[in-house]
Amino acid sequence: MTRTITVRYFASIREAMGTGAETLTTSAATVAALREELARRSAQATQALCGSQPVRLALNQNMCPPDAPIAAGDEVAFFPPVTGG
Repeated sequence: MTRTITVRYFASIREAMGTGAETLTTSAATVAALREELARRSAQATQALCGSQPVRLALNQNMCPPDAPIAAGDEVAFFPPVTGG
């Protein structure tokens, strides 16, 4: 089953993906599956989104676990953890 969603990228992930947001059609059922799908797009995407990279996930503007299900019309966001000092 495919669904159309909005994906937003922030900070270094936005730079790697070459855009801050996009609308796409995906068959990914979870946020983790979407992350894997997006990571396969390019070497830069792999580096930014591969499973070994710490990435925060949000679904419809709420932090979520990787296994959160995606529905048509959802917004998924990926951003690196915030650091400060």
